[in-house]
Amino acid sequence: MASKAFIDSVYSVIKRIPKGKVTTYGQIAYMIQHPQNARLVGNVLKHTDRTLNLPCHRVVNSAGRTVPGWPEQITLLQQEQVPFKKKRLCRLKTIFLARLEMLLKLN
Repeated sequence: MASKAFIDSVYSVIKRIPKGKVTTYGQIAYMIQHPQNARLVGNVLKHTDRTLNLPCHRVVNSAGRTVPGWPEQITLLQQEQVPFKKKRLCRLKTIFLARLEMLLKLN
């Protein structure tokens, strides 16, 4: 289980992902200085209380794939005009929120 500090750091990054953009579990782990913990980031998001209204749907895996078994994620991303190559596969090149851009937004 993740520490409260880790969870708070993940939430801090998630809150800053703008509409129409996505990032990856690995990028979030990198941003919070835990680059080896991408899976833990995913686990935190999986157990996030939905009443917090965090844009968890804007996080995909490193290939741009959405979460299996969460069809609402695709719907939410499509409502934000996020382009898809195939079902469940985002066009990362056009909508990926890069590390530098994230760093600038965090500071």
